[in-house]
Amino acid sequence: MMTFQSKAGIFFLCLLIIAFSSINLAVAVPKEQEQDRILALPGQPRVAFSQFSGYVTVNEQHGRALFYWLTESPTSPQNKPLVLWLNGGPGCSSVAYGASEEIGPFRINKTGSSLYLNKYAWNKEASILFLESPAGVGFSYTNTSSDLKTSGDKRTAQDALVFLIRWMSRFPQYKYREFYIAGESYAGHYVPQLAKKIHDYNKNNPQIINLKGFIVGNAVTDSYNDGIGTVTYWWSHSMISDQSYKSILKYCNFTAEETSGKCDDVYSYAVNYEFGNIDQYSIYTPTCTASQNNTVRHMRFKNLHLISGYDPCTENYAEKYYNLPEVQKAMHANVTNIPYKWTACSDVLLKNWKDSAISVLPIYKELIAAGLKIWVFRYLTLYLCDKNSIPFCYNVVGTQILWFQLLPQGFLSTTLTSASELAGIHGTLVDRLVDGQRCMMD
Repeated sequence: MMTFQSKAGIFFLCLLIIAFSSINLAVAVPKEQEQDRILALPGQPRVAFSQFSGYVTVNEQHGRALFYWLTESPTSPQNKPLVLWLNGGPGCSSVAYGASEEIGPFRINKTGSSLYLNKYAWNKEASILFLESPAGVGFSYTNTSSDLKTSGDKRTAQDALVFLIRWMSRFPQYKYREFYIAGESYAGHYVPQLAKKIHDYNKNNPQIINLKGFIVGNAVTDSYNDGIGTVTYWWSHSMISDQSYKSILKYCNFTAEETSGKCDDVYSYAVNYEFGNIDQYSIYTPTCTASQNNTVRHMRFKNLHLISGYDPCTENYAEKYYNLPEVQKAMHANVTNIPYKWTACSDVLLKNWKDSAISVLPIYKELIAAGLKIWVFRYLTLYLCDKNSIPFCYNVVGTQILWFQLLPQGFLSTTLTSASELAGIHGTLVDRLVDGQRCMMD
């Protein structure tokens, strides 16, 4: 018979095994993080914050892996919220636009070989996680070539959820951190769809993702209201003729899965022959003469997908910089030697997008009821997904927007600064109208 001392000894041994296993696990996690640490980017100024980048596999069967870049806050990063940033397209890179043109800590010099600091970087207030999504965007890849022609909203949301779960296992210090999702343009689909995925995941799992809310700017939201609002904006700013405006409204069904040939004809004529040399992201500023990105002119009319990135020319600097071998090495990027160069947007994904929700307004309604905080930016001088369409959308949701000139004092630590910045607030939904090209960049 086993004595009390023997039982106690075995029990103590078990405790030691568990303890050492825990220690090994604790050591393994930081080691995996360290493999993703960026020591310094080529041409980077000195900074006081940590950076990490690398890959997270989201589907082993197809070999899909998403590329991320984390820029931590320089002050008390252990206490700051985590923000996931997504750009739209669909098919455009958050590294190219969000990180390098808008909210990231660096800007790329005109030579495309060095960086300088962005004094308006968001990582001063939160740690920012940039994700190139879906697979096929930027450095993110798939080993199944057919994935590039079958991507859509549903798979993108599912892969992003898997990414977050696995990324937080690699970075356990962020597991229960206050978490927000942000993005613009076609991320108007990505952001609420991922938020709903997380909301549903949290209902069924004890270890939740601590999602508090999301932010979207000039978001693709609802096909009908986006379409009507955008075309009305074109016409009201004399970008298209009266005849084209009437023809588009007559022949285009904004809620149809596929557009008619007649709709395509009148739309193509307006865009290709009436717009002129106008920067679709900022209609009152000069365009980049070095390179004209006409991808927007070849998009399906149904969703008016917005390629998100203020140009002139910064996109060109990004494509120079992120194709430098020394940059890719420093970022642990392109480790599989992708057989194409890094580009800001993927035409293959854009032209072959398979499922695109007609509207994400039902998701807004559900998440508002669940208490998530939602902040919507709208820009006055951007012609796609513009200021006209958003109020239509909110009326569909049933949210009564009260229009006034100032947000409540102290709300999100900000107040509006001019009469042109009108905002609405109801429950957990805030809408802000911003003068200028894009508040994310300005």
